[in-house]
Amino acid sequence: MKDVNIEEFRISSQIKINELTTTYNLEENEEDIEKKMNKLSKKLADIQNTMYAHGKYSVLMCIQGMDTAGKDSLIREVFKEFNVRGIEAHSFKKPTDIELKHDYLWRHYLALPARGKFGIFNRTHYENVLVTRVHPNYLKYENMPDINSEADVTQDFWNRRFKEINNFEQHIADNGTIIFKFFLNLSKGEQKNRLLRRLNRPDKQWKFSSDDLKERKLWDKYQECYEEAINNTSKTHAPWYNIPADNKPTARYIVAKILYDTLKQYNDIVEPELPAKEKENIDVYKSQLENE
Repeated sequence: MKDVNIEEFRISSQIKINELTTTYNLEENEEDIEKKMNKLSKKLADIQNTMYAHGKYSVLMCIQGMDTAGKDSLIREVFKEFNVRGIEAHSFKKPTDIELKHDYLWRHYLALPARGKFGIFNRTHYENVLVTRVHPNYLKYENMPDINSEADVTQDFWNRRFKEINNFEQHIADNGTIIFKFFLNLSKGEQKNRLLRRLNRPDKQWKFSSDDLKERKLWDKYQECYEEAINNTSKTHAPWYNIPADNKPTARYIVAKILYDTLKQYNDIVEPELPAKEKENIDVYKSQLENE
């Protein structure tokens, strides 16, 4: 298999989305990619077990992408070897009434992973500079003091949100959260194929909504909003990664490789040692149990 250099995917300068690739050739068949994916998942699970015992870092994995980009299946495959105690996934849908009584980041703060755990945001706080930007009329439900009509939603408003998001991520990074942000970059042609597959398979039709087609018509606007959001918020402490998503097994492997190669660099994530007194008496404790 082709060696994956994670720096190929990290976004560290201004980008144009139409210049980013949606395909990547690992030079391996899908069956072998999936086998290696399973091995990576086990290695990641080992790291998480150590993190859980260590209790000083958490991981926040943010996943964004257009409909059908493969977010749910990616989460399932990358984390299937994990102990359930060490992972929490949140899918942020339309805000509830109580969530709308708070600022837009409030519900995301509540869902942050505790130290020692992996947290997954399946759709994230970036919805607040993506969906609401494509549909600014949604902002009226937030009932903000300075937004009385769509005319009040200026570029300054979005710049402020980018700054608030950067501050949010800086704050949690400073307090021990390792942040990964993955843009599942799906081509419009592949989205069409996946929507048709949903319609053609009775067991998948429940996933389809006519709204999917309405949102598809706004494809170019979404791409513009993704581009600006990524360019304003890909930082050293919270980098974005472009994940070619036209092939699901390839996308999953690349994400797992980025997670693993990054986390294994944290040499200070180690299992804690027993207190000296307990360690000195291990043989005594063994003897007590063996002689019960």
